[in-house]
Amino acid sequence: MPSLTASRTWQALQEKSAQFQTPEFSLSALFDGADRFEQFSLNHGELLFDYSKNLIDAEVLSLLVQLAEERGLGQATAAMFSGAMINETENRPAHHIALRIPPDFQTNAEVAEVLFKLDMVVGAIHSGTWTGHTGEAITDIVNIGIGGSDLGPAMVSEALTHLHVASQKVHFVSNVDPVHMELTLRGLNPATTLFIIASKSFTTAETLANANLARAWLLEADCAASDLNKHFVAVSSNVSAAVKFGIDADNVFPMWDWVGGRYSLWSAIGLPIALAIGAEKFNELLAGAHSMDRHFAEAPLNANMPVIKAMLDIWYSEFFNTRSFAVVPYSQSLDQLPDYLQQLSMESLGKCVTKAGEPTPTNTGAVIWGTPGTNGQHSYFQLLHQGTTVVPVDFIAIANSNASIGAEQHDLLLSNCLAQSLALMEGKKNPEEPHRESPGNRPSNTWLLNELSPFALGSLLALFEHEVYVQSIIWDINAFDQWGVELGKTLAKSMQGALTDPAQQQNLDASSRGLIKQIKSWNKQEQT
Repeated sequence: MPSLTASRTWQALQEKSAQFQTPEFSLSALFDGADRFEQFSLNHGELLFDYSKNLIDAEVLSLLVQLAEERGLGQATAAMFSGAMINETENRPAHHIALRIPPDFQTNAEVAEVLFKLDMVVGAIHSGTWTGHTGEAITDIVNIGIGGSDLGPAMVSEALTHLHVASQKVHFVSNVDPVHMELTLRGLNPATTLFIIASKSFTTAETLANANLARAWLLEADCAASDLNKHFVAVSSNVSAAVKFGIDADNVFPMWDWVGGRYSLWSAIGLPIALAIGAEKFNELLAGAHSMDRHFAEAPLNANMPVIKAMLDIWYSEFFNTRSFAVVPYSQSLDQLPDYLQQLSMESLGKCVTKAGEPTPTNTGAVIWGTPGTNGQHSYFQLLHQGTTVVPVDFIAIANSNASIGAEQHDLLLSNCLAQSLALMEGKKNPEEPHRESPGNRPSNTWLLNELSPFALGSLLALFEHEVYVQSIIWDINAFDQWGVELGKTLAKSMQGALTDPAQQQNLDASSRGLIKQIKSWNKQEQT
């Protein structure tokens, strides 16, 4: 692929960026034109994307779209939708969009079969026909997974709490810290608890450790080994390993190697979502994602939500040296969304070599972080307004609350969201008291949903997935592998041995040996 930074479009963007970084520049002055909101906002379904408070004009937007075209985004999008081998380092497709195709158009028989099985299992549990070893109906489901097998399902389940069924409660355990499992199991009845072991490979150390704790908990509660199948299902591409663990093959939902972990909530990894809100609502989530898939594939680049969002992030990363982006949902229901997007973006874009194996010539990826508003206003917003580091913000707001109380409070929530984006843009001059002065010209997007429905949420999440893919195409990196994570897993295995065997400590670095020595010293004190 031709050099990114040598292109005339890149150089034109470099020149344009300078005019937005002069002392005289005023972002709010760009609104003197009455049509700026209409010019720099998009609607799709019940989702509004307002990107008018960005450091851009029509020429910048045109250049960003031109850059996307030059980098072959059209061909790359077609390749993903066709199921081509776009995950080159693992020689597989990244075809998660196939999971969201409506049933009437689904051509993948395996996907259709898994969704049918999911519907059947959800129905059996909700109706009470699936029972535990004492014959009692299941009341609690504990999903055991980590990374993509936890973050997506947990985030969506929490976001749609207002739609949860009354007959069961869904819980999530991810951390290998036994405290997480202990606190989750506290108050649960083993006789009425079902565990979902979610691991694509069924070799994930943290997940298997917690699965073993779950099995021991059931056995200690007088569940016979032959009855464990009544309390376990698995989601994995490694069916044989799940069976070896003791889960009946009929209780294993298959996965495929063309579904990456951070893109897997649309698969049977989403079983806890379906158990929380029902299979019908889960299908609405898929439908919302498919709607955004079609928008991404069909909308012109200059009117394409994921493309414009991605190119704005490229604009700030490359021409303003931005290394951090904040995600601030003004919805407590979306509390876990920043964590989910953190994995989606940072695991996908945290790469230092191109697809050709060459060092990347520019910045790639950034730190994604945030918390719900208005909480964030009382912690890190001070830095957003007056700090020396400019952090672009994605505000996310819901027009209609899902709460049955506090209508006036929802108006207060929305007013704070709108006011913060305005304050970041306009700032405040105060030469007499410079400590009160806010510079302004801080960019932000505002995403407005009509309501927090499964369809709207599915559409929003698919949008962010496609945004990440677009950025990977611009940078010519693979968004679908995570070899840095694999390195950490490998070293953790050897370090675990060193914790118990002094002979294995000899080849470790001095820091690791010193830390292990202190750990073992304190372990001995606890035991005496």
